[in-house]
Amino acid sequence: MRPLLAAFLLALTGSAALAGPDRSLRPIARAPLISMPDSLPDIAPLDLPQDVNGLGLRPVPRQPVLDIVAALQGRPPVTSLRPEKRATRVFRATPSARQPSTQTGRAVCGRRDILGEVVGKVPGQRRGCGIDDAVRVTTVSGVRLSTPALMNCRTAKALHQWVDRGLKRSVGNRGGGVVSMTVVGHYVCRTRNHKPGAPISEHGKGNAIDLSAFTLADGSQISVLKHWNSGSAGRILRRMHRRACGPFGTVIGPDGDRYHKDHFHFDTARNNYCK
Repeated sequence: MRPLLAAFLLALTGSAALAGPDRSLRPIARAPLISMPDSLPDIAPLDLPQDVNGLGLRPVPRQPVLDIVAALQGRPPVTSLRPEKRATRVFRATPSARQPSTQTGRAVCGRRDILGEVVGKVPGQRRGCGIDDAVRVTTVSGVRLSTPALMNCRTAKALHQWVDRGLKRSVGNRGGGVVSMTVVGHYVCRTRNHKPGAPISEHGKGNAIDLSAFTLADGSQISVLKHWNSGSAGRILRRMHRRACGPFGTVIGPDGDRYHKDHFHFDTARNNYCK
């Protein structure tokens, strides 16, 4: 009986072995070792512990590290990429491009506000002409001459006195104040009014200057020819003319003669003539 039962069990076991297992014994394919996302995930801000006791036992991340973290989070860097400002004294030493200087030359005739260059002796082309110690003036008390004017220092100082006490005071704040004057005559070796046989003009001695117009800061202009008899501009011109009598020995304007309808003639000859 027992041998028969053993044979029956062996037959069952053998058939099951021949049928094979219900599941495959092959290994399951693993997922890729590294899976790169399309974009970096958001990184939470650093939560650094606060050293409440001030012991400084934990290192604090340096600034470059904070900038890298900020870049990964899509935020601007913690530190500014702009260059640091220069010292204030550097800017003060640099002239402003928005305010160009109208003054050229160096101080002459012993006055800081008479600018130009020293020329020295200017020989005359005829007897009676010439300047012993000539200067070429470009700016007087901040007011620019339209063209450098050749004269002696006595005339330059008289012009300076008139600009300060006559020209500027007469114009006042009209148009922002006077910035330049139009020169139509300075040194030239000739006779008075170009008349043959007449005495040598004060222009031929470096004693005279002729002015025809005055430009204001806003670009407007006061002209002797156009405005002598014209409203407020005419009154300004007449004040200029009157205040030149004193600094200059000879002052001639449009009412003086037909040669001066379009300009003022100022010279330092001791004539006490103001017309």
